[in-house]
Amino acid sequence: MQHWLVEKPWLDLGCGLAEGPFFEKETESVRFVDIERKRLHSVPLNGTELSVQTWQLDVCPTVTADIEGVDPRERILIGIKYGLAEFDRNTGSYKILARFSDPDNERLRSNDGAADPHGNFWLGSMTDFGLGEFQPEGSLYRFHKQDGSNQQVVQGLTIPNSIGWSPDNTLMYYTHSKVREIYVLDYDPSTGDATNQRLFYRHPTSGEPDGFRIDVDGNLWTAIYGESRVIRINPAGHVTGQVSLPTRNITCVQFAGTELVITSAADEDDEGQSKRYGGSFFKVNVGKGGLELFKYKM
Repeated sequence: MQHWLVEKPWLDLGCGLAEGPFFEKETESVRFVDIERKRLHSVPLNGTELSVQTWQLDVCPTVTADIEGVDPRERILIGIKYGLAEFDRNTGSYKILARFSDPDNERLRSNDGAADPHGNFWLGSMTDFGLGEFQPEGSLYRFHKQDGSNQQVVQGLTIPNSIGWSPDNTLMYYTHSKVREIYVLDYDPSTGDATNQRLFYRHPTSGEPDGFRIDVDGNLWTAIYGESRVIRINPAGHVTGQVSLPTRNITCVQFAGTELVITSAADEDDEGQSKRYGGSFFKVNVGKGGLELFKYKM
């Protein structure tokens, strides 16, 4: 098994819940969200803490994506509490594009999501902050391209998380963090339909699989929340590599060339190194590139 050790952060930011890193080729930068503090950030890949650009929102952004035919330096897609929105980077304002099926359910917010090869956008919902223990009331939605209509593809989820596709676009993976499982479905890129869900990977220890990205060989690089590590899972569902980090709550990853960029959340339950570096940003060269993320078609 390959192993990489990261001892210090790339960016010591002290985020509450950093998530959704997205590599922006046009600007050689990484954008990401701090869900807890309702912020969207962007930083050059060779930047420092002083290079970070920040937008403060009045809702929690949970994920971002590019929009087909739109310059991401101008406008991008974001997931927010009520569904999908278009964010204007020049004004810092957003316009809601599509809402969840039950927009009046104030208990829920969006979580992670991704555009698919067909141009649709898949977005999970879960119990919002401040409402006690997370309940199995979340769903995995598919927002259709162009008209934004949606359907609940999977229901009864507690924390639906990362979504991604195999290199040949015939398999779709998604994470159900609270039960520590990753599922795989057959995916039809011509229709955008996903069927035949089955278990791909069950995490054997107490940490929770969080955000993942897929490399060019079809391996899933998965953040393990609570265990100070990212694991590499091969297409057969076996762990073949690990990145060790100095803070426990690892949330998501993103490829930028052969570098793996890694986000984390605050750790208020520790008084040592994990608390010190909780909410920081890390990166490590793993010698392998990732699959390019798809764009949403409005």
